[in-house]
Amino acid sequence: MHPKNNNRRNQPNNRRPQKRRCPDDARHAAARLIWLVLEENRTLDEVMASEESYAELSGVNRSFAAAIAKSTLRHLGHIDVLLNGALQKPLPETAFYARSILRTGIAQYLADLAPAYAIIDRAVELAKSNKIAFGMAGLVNAILRKIVTKEQKPELKIEDLLPAVWRSRYQSFYGNEITKLIANELLTHSPIDLTILDGDPVDIQDQFGGEILPNGSLRLASLPEGFTALEAWANGQVIVQNAAASIPAKLLGAKPSENILDMCAAPGGKTMQLAATGAKVTALDLNEDRLRLVAENLARTKLNAKLICGSAQNKAGENCYDAILLDAPCSATGTLKSNLESLWIKSPFDLPKTIQNQEELMRTAAKALKKNGRLVYAVCSLEPEEADLAVAAAIDAGLRLDPIKAEEVSGLEIAIEARGTMRILPHYWSDKGGLDGFFIARFLKL
Repeated sequence: MHPKNNNRRNQPNNRRPQKRRCPDDARHAAARLIWLVLEENRTLDEVMASEESYAELSGVNRSFAAAIAKSTLRHLGHIDVLLNGALQKPLPETAFYARSILRTGIAQYLADLAPAYAIIDRAVELAKSNKIAFGMAGLVNAILRKIVTKEQKPELKIEDLLPAVWRSRYQSFYGNEITKLIANELLTHSPIDLTILDGDPVDIQDQFGGEILPNGSLRLASLPEGFTALEAWANGQVIVQNAAASIPAKLLGAKPSENILDMCAAPGGKTMQLAATGAKVTALDLNEDRLRLVAENLARTKLNAKLICGSAQNKAGENCYDAILLDAPCSATGTLKSNLESLWIKSPFDLPKTIQNQEELMRTAAKALKKNGRLVYAVCSLEPEEADLAVAAAIDAGLRLDPIKAEEVSGLEIAIEARGTMRILPHYWSDKGGLDGFFIARFLKL
């Protein structure tokens, strides 16, 4: 008679997965990031700042995890087309981690981040090492072998990069061809733009490199190493700001003698543009933490503005300002290229509440303007409702459209609509790297 074996690992009927060391920390972190972004509707930046498995990485591993996560979000529409086509039945809704392993694996294939054997091997090991996905290791192996071992990548519809609910809207509003052009922007990396607040643009270009755009912004592929030590940065002459985002403040035409309100100021890019004109600028924002960012940015650029924390309805006043910039909270669907998760964590069903807030802010801004005052309304949105309903609210509040002229927006004449408003789409200047999508309208108070 054999003695009783107390070693649980030798008992064949004990099938509970043992806790193992993660076989690939970078790929595990990437899968965790995608899981949290898509299942909890959080931004990638938020998750990167809080996720322990990513924070513990350093150097090459952290860069690799970030590259996988960003590639997954960039290609997510195509990834899910391939994944759904390879599955005989949908994954259980509870298979969060296994789904993330598969998505990040397919992303590595589409973005050429790793060879097929490494993608499959590491994905299977990740599934085996995690008690949540332990029972799905075989499925992970089979699905990835079906997809990533093909030398010739499949031909996929470019518009399928967009989530179906947004894609159908854009096809309805803009047509199929423009929708394809918008979707295609997801496949190119978002450049870095600098707005020049002070100094000679050519001298600043000599320091940073890059290309001076028609609107005066300096476009870089990335910030150079040690950029904070460069004279223009150290002296506060430049700020990081998408070229499209720099246009609303310029169209306001602030003058040194004027009282200007930046109504939803954080994080402060437009506040600094206005302050650089010498105008008396008040920066108003509801969020104290975000307003602190405005203060930090003003300090770096050595500019001045009065900061007020509170709601516009309570703090803006009446007949106080010569000009107001209202860069209203919005769906931010125009930033789909720089914020790759934006269309995946938001829904058109959220728009009514957003639009209601925009209309209320517009009425508040109209009251706060002096007679003959100017107002520029801007949203980084592709949604027509966030444009048209705000314009209607402004007119109902006694404002009149002040048409934007072609000579004011060099290189973006195509964006000017018949009524004199601007609608900048992400594929404009695509040969230079594209733009954030924006709607901009200017008004006068008579």
